[in-house]
Amino acid sequence: MKYKSAKQTISNWENDNIQPSVEMLIKIVNTYSVSADYLLGINDRETVDVSGLSQEQIAHIQMIIDDIRNK
Repeated sequence: MKYKSAKQTISNWENDNIQPSVEMLIKIVNTYSVSADYLLGINDRETVDVSGLSQEQIAHIQMIIDDIRNK
């Protein structure tokens, strides 16, 4: 198989000529910190990366989100 440029490969994905491999999908998901569901259009929920935060900090963020939703 002939080597394709990244630009050509992405163009083929965008035009539904080919689909990315599972391995490539995992790389894209990890690179852009999105879920595969979001990337594939299955789920449009937004997420917040709380890795590295304490449980107390996460609870505080959740309280802020709940407060905003209740307004």
